[in-house]
Amino acid sequence: MIRTAECVSPMHPDKMCDRISDTLLDLHLQQDPTSRVAIETCGGMGEVYITGEVTSNAVVTRENIVKVVHDITTDDTINVIININSQSPEIANGVDTGGAGDQGIMIGYACNENEQFVPQEYYLSRELNKFVFEKYPFDGKTQVTMNGNSLRVVCSFQKAPRVELEKLVAEFFKPFKQYAIEALHCNPAGDWNIGGFTADAGLTGRKLAVDNYGPRVPIGGGAFSGKDSTKVDRSAAYMSRRIAVDLLKENNAEEVLVHLAYAIGYDQPLQATALIDGNHSFIRGYDLSPNGIINFLDLRKPIFASTAGFGHMGCGFNWK
Repeated sequence: MIRTAECVSPMHPDKMCDRISDTLLDLHLQQDPTSRVAIETCGGMGEVYITGEVTSNAVVTRENIVKVVHDITTDDTINVIININSQSPEIANGVDTGGAGDQGIMIGYACNENEQFVPQEYYLSRELNKFVFEKYPFDGKTQVTMNGNSLRVVCSFQKAPRVELEKLVAEFFKPFKQYAIEALHCNPAGDWNIGGFTADAGLTGRKLAVDNYGPRVPIGGGAFSGKDSTKVDRSAAYMSRRIAVDLLKENNAEEVLVHLAYAIGYDQPLQATALIDGNHSFIRGYDLSPNGIINFLDLRKPIFASTAGFGHMGCGFNWK
């Protein structure tokens, strides 16, 4: 079976928007762990627009926000536009009673293909991206297509000469002796030096497959970055992943797929099921209320900026 997955670097325009949103979330949580935050960032061509809702006792000034944007983009000439309001009181009422902050379906996945329990094509693409980013910390993309042990690899990075990328790809795959690179495309449209917000626009939550498990695994549809953990499209996705890894290990399984579904204002899921190597099972033994998930995974801490760089699953977080 032919399978493909991609990864983008933390300096990709969409990822910079994710990182800005999550860093602003962390700034609020540092001062007020009960902050309600849903921040969206859109950037490109010299401007960054930040909007959303914040209800918090934290004091985060315009100067704080502008500094975050300039630090992440490494461009202190960017104009920052801010339009942030407080959370809707109707939504807040449902969350105040312990209910979910929104409706939605959350997917958790784990497989035994590598030590990160993620699909192998996704694993290779992400680890290759990390490897190249260490030398070229700029805008970039990687992509790996697997056809058995045969690979087709794409690697495009700003300010990285094609010849150097080819050497880095070869070096990265040396330990993976089971694979043969059938085709290698480094900067296939030519070497490039203009990237990030100078070359393109970005938006929070636009790299959902990269944030999750790659295109092999379905996703619920909700974005993660910029949202505090009362938003179950983030916290319950993390819990789904934790359950999937737990079930994979407990059952010595090859693959586990978890589904959780919620209604806004209600604290218990409408669906909590797992497919363990294709066999249906109900999930029991976990507190799946939003508060239960937050407490179990310790999600009141300012840890979220670190999730926005190279994906949220399989990177050593509490949800494994």
